[in-house]
Amino acid sequence: MPQFSYKARRRSGELVEGVLEVNDRPAAVLQIQRLGMFPLAVEAARAGTTVGIDGKAQVQNFDLMAFLPPTLRAKLKEKRKPKMQELATYTNQLANLLQSGMPLTVALNSMTHLESKGISKEVSLELKQQVTEGRSLSDAMAMQGTIFSDLYVNMVRAGEQSGSLVQVLRRMAGHLHQFAEVQAKFTSAMIYPLLVVIVGAGIIAFFMFFMMPRFMGIFSSFNVELPLPTKLLMGFSNFLLGYWWLIGLVVLAVVILFKRFQSSEAGARKLDELRMKLPVVGKVVKLNLFGQFARTLGTLLQNGVPVLTALKITEQVLSNRIVKEAIAKTREAVTDGKTLAQPLAASKVFPQLMVDLVRIGEETGDVPGALNNIADTYEGELEIGLRVMTQLIEPVMIIMIAVVVGFLLISLLLPMFRLISQIH
Repeated sequence: MPQFSYKARRRSGELVEGVLEVNDRPAAVLQIQRLGMFPLAVEAARAGTTVGIDGKAQVQNFDLMAFLPPTLRAKLKEKRKPKMQELATYTNQLANLLQSGMPLTVALNSMTHLESKGISKEVSLELKQQVTEGRSLSDAMAMQGTIFSDLYVNMVRAGEQSGSLVQVLRRMAGHLHQFAEVQAKFTSAMIYPLLVVIVGAGIIAFFMFFMMPRFMGIFSSFNVELPLPTKLLMGFSNFLLGYWWLIGLVVLAVVILFKRFQSSEAGARKLDELRMKLPVVGKVVKLNLFGQFARTLGTLLQNGVPVLTALKITEQVLSNRIVKEAIAKTREAVTDGKTLAQPLAASKVFPQLMVDLVRIGEETGDVPGALNNIADTYEGELEIGLRVMTQLIEPVMIIMIAVVVGFLLISLLLPMFRLISQIH
């Protein structure tokens, strides 16, 4: 059956766009009128032409997207996943509008005119359209899976059901802001070590590919016995210059094998386990995981999401497979009637402090409060752990690069000293 896209106005004056599957254009016009709307234009199946209500064809702008393959067209139209801070700003703006007394549709319409970095106005327009057609805000957000996660949608749904949507949006904005801060701390902690590695690698590459060939020419023109460090360095430099393509192939093969290992379930699980056991770094990884678990689960429970649903969403949010498996077993145990603290303790993954505080929260009837306190504790320890990790990594990397550069300098200077002594 042919399709017709249309533009029409409701009695309130609101412009509506949609698509109908009918036999012909008159049937499309009739159906639009039956919906209580005044049709403005109906687009026939033929691309590039719009049929007005008067029956005259109106040429539209040339659409290059129509000539692209469907997969590429869908990829170009796919919305970018916003950063946490961008989504936090958007959520806070929506909460402000709703708190001022605006109806939801009016607030969503106003969101299209506000600056929301990372989230286009089309998102708010689509949300408004879905809400206008009778869907709840949570259902409309669920249709925007790239923008709003299951965690976000379920919290909004809980806020709608409890009549506290503004408060839930405020909490969600705070939750996203806290996670964004943790991510920023991780990024800033690794910037300096990464910069040191890049500078060190650049110095070494400059020595090996530009300095060494020139010094080799100088040394070969003189009858000088080269010291062992210089011979080793010259041999390594010759190997790099002569077999760089082989080194590139080996590196490429190692990367491909690592990617394949990482993409397998067993390999990914082994890497997740290794990250948690690494000295210094492992502690930071575990603090981050436990803080994420406590913050996410506590926020969901605090907003009225059922415990089983909250555990399932928390399992989806975390990326570490060891922790995900422990959460899945906890959910099964809670389904069988056990308390939350029992399976957490049995998993041997979560620390005893967390288990004890959750148990106290169950006894006092305030599990969300206990989990939020746990999250505050681990986020504070995470900040200290990141600082310690950075303070340890920086001098170690500097020493390693200094040793390598020192070896390069000694390898070049020793034969020059011998050459100068022979001249005298």
